[in-house]
Amino acid sequence: MGKLVRRHLGKVVAGAAIAVTGTAVMVGITLPGSVSAEESGGKGGGLSARQADKQQQGAAGPGVVEQAPAEGARGEGRDPLTGDEIKRAESIALTRQQFAAGENVRGRTGPQRLGVDLADPEANELDDPDAPRRAEVTFYDYKDDALVTRTVDLSTGKVERTGVQHGVQPPLGPGENAEAARLLIADPLGAGLKADYKDATGRQLTSPDQLMLTSIVYRAVPGAQPAVLDQCGRHRCVRLFPKVPNGAWIDTRSFVIDLSARKVGKLG
Repeated sequence: MGKLVRRHLGKVVAGAAIAVTGTAVMVGITLPGSVSAEESGGKGGGLSARQADKQQQGAAGPGVVEQAPAEGARGEGRDPLTGDEIKRAESIALTRQQFAAGENVRGRTGPQRLGVDLADPEANELDDPDAPRRAEVTFYDYKDDALVTRTVDLSTGKVERTGVQHGVQPPLGPGENAEAARLLIADPLGAGLKADYKDATGRQLTSPDQLMLTSIVYRAVPGAQPAVLDQCGRHRCVRLFPKVPNGAWIDTRSFVIDLSARKVGKLG
């Protein structure tokens, strides 16, 4: 366990597996649960960016607004939303006009879909076994840097209320993580990430699909980051935790990707 193995980028310690480079660090450790690729990906150590993005988009597909489907399978009471209910809620929440006015993480038409959750009952419905089942559908509109939440009554098929918030940054979805990795790989600041990936696999890193990705939101602190990142918090910014499939983590915590501005910065 204590054997030292020399490499051109630094050194790896068996068991701890730490390799030091000038711009990124390969780390063979388990990160906290909030940024664990195993937790986000399920069996086999997680999903690639492509697999996770497809899973997130589901049957509704990206870039499409369809007529709300029939009710299909329905849950009862506080049962988790069924797949049919999720599809129906997404279709109801996003009209063609709203879709055309929004922008996703890649700058394409339509806001970025973040998730669909079972809404809490109203205060006067807490003891009502027949209370309406509602879904909260959440989008991030990169055109206005706004978090949009629409509450849908699954029985009536109507949007009951809409909330628009600025400066609110929920956890990022798989599609956003993939785009952040794509921007970092293409940026000169991503040279260390690519060097560590090649050292670990013998292959060139050209796409986020080659990594398992988790992340945390980054918010600017006065004087704590370069000017290019000063809007983080109002903008949607991310620190990535990439992992080589079945291999080491690559520590890129000193880099922040501003998805709204499509720029990469480095913390001091």
